[in-house]
Amino acid sequence: MISVSIVIPLYNKGPHISRTIQSVLNQTEQNFEIIVVDGQSTDEGPKIVKSFEDPRIFFFEQVGSGVSSARNEGISHSRSDFVAFLDADDEWMPDHLETLLRLREAYPEAGAYTTAYLVKYPNFQVKMASFHAIPGKPWEGLLPSYFKSAAFGSPPVWTSVVGIPKRVLTEMRGFNTDAWWGEDTDLWGRIALKYPIAFSWDGMGIYHTEASNRACNRTEPVEENIFVRTAKEALEAGEIPDAMQADLREYVAKKQIETAWFNIRAKRADLARTVLKKCVTRELIRKKYWALFWAYVPSSAYELASTTRQISMDILYRAQEDYTNIRKPRKI
Repeated sequence: MISVSIVIPLYNKGPHISRTIQSVLNQTEQNFEIIVVDGQSTDEGPKIVKSFEDPRIFFFEQVGSGVSSARNEGISHSRSDFVAFLDADDEWMPDHLETLLRLREAYPEAGAYTTAYLVKYPNFQVKMASFHAIPGKPWEGLLPSYFKSAAFGSPPVWTSVVGIPKRVLTEMRGFNTDAWWGEDTDLWGRIALKYPIAFSWDGMGIYHTEASNRACNRTEPVEENIFVRTAKEALEAGEIPDAMQADLREYVAKKQIETAWFNIRAKRADLARTVLKKCVTRELIRKKYWALFWAYVPSSAYELASTTRQISMDILYRAQEDYTNIRKPRKI
């Protein structure tokens, strides 16, 4: 019996896929299969995957379109009852799979298992994700409140560090293919509405935000985050326990604010304003009205401000690097 099936969607990730696969092959847990689903890449990515001479690696040409479809197809090919996900430009620490399997054994009632992760930025700085409402190291266990953690900090569940029992994936009908953005957090949210989420500080992954061809860099308008609709329907149907409702509503507000920023960047301030007017929050008021301010500013002014900020940050990062190099002791 294979302990875990690892699903990797691939699309024009040639510069990164070798590092990603190698991080799986370096795991302390070796009873796995790697399922790569390629969405008609036009670079050398498929060739690199096929160059690995390991019988545990399986390569499939994608039938559908989009990353959600690729992940669902990977799930359909999996032979394990436990599926882990990894994006083609991210990587794992060597004990990641061992940690997920330990969590699963310790907390069989959970619907998803996740670990902490590091974020590597375009300036190549690496920092721990900004988690909220999670007990500090070396704690591991069931999250006190998934939605509180997700509303006020970095996502406690992230695509490249999560493992999910196949029965739960079947129950949830996998990833929703109707949206190009937020389809992953929609699945984590739907699971968290019904199951606790297990978390560990061990076995981290690395989220490479500096990688090329990232889907989240697209600038297309979004009328509504897909999980917002899911949450509203569950609230209206009376399916949410009283203890969860306040945290869930704040998480919905966060998703609406994020959607507004997507629309501002896509030069659809009208959509941003519409989304924000529906946003009801007690804890994220400042973030809501900051987004609303920019939703009334001309797009040209927003672009100028963004460019100026980016230039300033680049200068600051270079200065920090120069200072660090100057402070390094010289070898005699």
